[in-house]
Amino acid sequence: MSFPIDPIILAAGIGVVALLYSLLLVRHVLSQDPGNKAMTDIADAVKQGANAFLKREYRTIAPIAAIITAILALAIDPVLAIGFVIGATLSALAGFIGMALTVRTSSRTAQAATKGMGHALTIAFRGGSVMGMSVTGLALLAVSLFYLAFAARLGSEPFLLAGLGFGASLIAMFMRVSGGIYTKAADVGADLVGKIEAGMPEDDPRNPAVIADNVGDNVGDCAGMGADIYESYVVTLVAAVLLGTLIVGNPIVGAFLGRELILLPFLIGVSGLVASIIAGFYLRSSLKGDPMSSLNRVLFIAVIIAGILNLVFAVSLFPSGNLGYALFASSIVGMLVAIVIQKVADYYTSYNYKPVKFIAESSKTGPATNFLAGYAVGLGSTFPSALVLVVAIIVSFTLGTVFSGGIILMGVYSTAIATMAMLSLTAVIMSIDAFGPITDNANGIVEMAGLPEEIRDVTDRLDAVGNTTKATTKGFAIASAALAALALFQAYQLEAGNIIARGDAALAAKYASVYVDGNLLFLLSSPTVIVGLLIGGLLPFFFSSFLIQAVGRAANEMVIEVRRQFKEMPGILKGTTKPDYAACVDISTKAAIRELLKPALLAIGTPLIVGFVLGPLALGGLLIGSVVSGVFLAFMMANGGAAWDNAKKYIELGNFGGKNSDAHSAAVMGDTVGDPFKDTAGPAINPLIKVLNTISVVFVTLIVIWGLAV
Repeated sequence: MSFPIDPIILAAGIGVVALLYSLLLVRHVLSQDPGNKAMTDIADAVKQGANAFLKREYRTIAPIAAIITAILALAIDPVLAIGFVIGATLSALAGFIGMALTVRTSSRTAQAATKGMGHALTIAFRGGSVMGMSVTGLALLAVSLFYLAFAARLGSEPFLLAGLGFGASLIAMFMRVSGGIYTKAADVGADLVGKIEAGMPEDDPRNPAVIADNVGDNVGDCAGMGADIYESYVVTLVAAVLLGTLIVGNPIVGAFLGRELILLPFLIGVSGLVASIIAGFYLRSSLKGDPMSSLNRVLFIAVIIAGILNLVFAVSLFPSGNLGYALFASSIVGMLVAIVIQKVADYYTSYNYKPVKFIAESSKTGPATNFLAGYAVGLGSTFPSALVLVVAIIVSFTLGTVFSGGIILMGVYSTAIATMAMLSLTAVIMSIDAFGPITDNANGIVEMAGLPEEIRDVTDRLDAVGNTTKATTKGFAIASAALAALALFQAYQLEAGNIIARGDAALAAKYASVYVDGNLLFLLSSPTVIVGLLIGGLLPFFFSSFLIQAVGRAANEMVIEVRRQFKEMPGILKGTTKPDYAACVDISTKAAIRELLKPALLAIGTPLIVGFVLGPLALGGLLIGSVVSGVFLAFMMANGGAAWDNAKKYIELGNFGGKNSDAHSAAVMGDTVGDPFKDTAGPAINPLIKVLNTISVVFVTLIVIWGLAV
């Protein structure tokens, strides 16, 4: 069927619509009452700290990005460099947009809480929707316009698309790492001294680290998550389009399939974005009951609308045979993954269910049993997560293979379509996620501004829901890394094979033993592949060790500073002297920037060293190994950390002795262990996996030709 408008132009247009809609949401949110002067002063202090950190971070990242751009332009291709710059710039912009409005929404959410749960829920969701719509709109617009601009070359050189994904992933990793270190250094310092030693409540204005803690929520959970989800969307769309282009260009498979394989991922992006916009109207201030149930209904509505549109698009593109229906079914699989991952995260991280209550009860006997319980819950959460991914891959792969007449590549493409359908819900997922840091900051503003206890009860409840929504989105991003990695690895393998096929006799002789029937073979009997698998399996653990050590060092500085202020300025504890908030903000800022370089070099340097020294087979092993270990390590840390946090909140509701009890002290200690798990190391593994995959595709030509080994 011929569309009245080119689907890629349609995708670009819908991206623009999403950006315009986000501007309308901005206008609506900013028109709300920001609260009294005390509330706006606190919000302004958080906003200034977050802006200062992002500016400093961008100044640090810019020279690194400039060097990489020059290398790509001079050593490989200027178009690849252009894609890298676009991906990196918009990733940084996505992070800034996410942070910019959430810091402005927090005081308005706190003020809305004076009118009831429904009002606060709606304002927080609308503020989060700005981030969801703008991040998704930018991602769909960027890939669409880049493809339209360079369509003539992308048909024969599809690997040029990988520049977009590499730029987006690299900046997202930088922002995840630095934002995570910032927020958890402040959070751990504030909790250990403020809560445990001084017996202060959460977000007490007498705590010198409280402003740094609230700034951290924005630079980590908003700016970091915005850049992270932007890159997840871009990389997933690029992977599906790249794989579709390679299949169309295949002399055997391409004879039966055409440009429709390239167009379908764009149309799935359109359906998800349209569905997210429509579903968002469901949430109204008049809603009552459980906030999480209301947010879930928004997600379910988006899934239903997107499913209907996907059916129309798939069958229209593939009108003959059953392939269109098979790809539609794969898209349903992808959207179901999003829902089930959300349910898994909800079960393991919400205090309404057994795992978190188990951690809370274990806190009665001290920090050690709290830690063991939380760690066990995190480990256990990996099983249902793995089951979801395994079933999704098997079902989507089978659908694509069987209904294309046994074409294996179409099985992989079908899995890429499932992943794209999952990511097509990014706008609504991000709207729900950004709800978390907004309500967290709102909760802090209510406490620091001295609002009545009944208002704190409303924001406490929303904050607990926010912890679960943040864990849900982290699971969403981690699952996307696992599913997208299959398509990216296939693209890496196909492109490596194409390079050998186009090469001279010397190159053919070099790979004669591993290049069979147009394919580069990755055999588990090969020591080179096994070495790559071991290195790849190690990377997420070694990478995480850098980040957790960084949080520990920075938190140590924060603890010393908060203790110093309490000792030298005794009026702080009495409420007669204002703490030096700026000193704590400065500690987190310097630590986050200082600790950025080592993990960045590890992520960029390892695949290049392995590729050029050990060869493309070892690099392929590294890619698979990093996914297998990284995905489950990330699930364990993200879910376990959130479970520790909500176990603390469950006790603070009055269970097992309530606030200031021995169980509460143990739970606070467990939460400080979980903080770098869920907000630093765990979330950073997702962009790490994407960086490893995209940089490998970007440099595959040089690695195949110049690698010292096969």
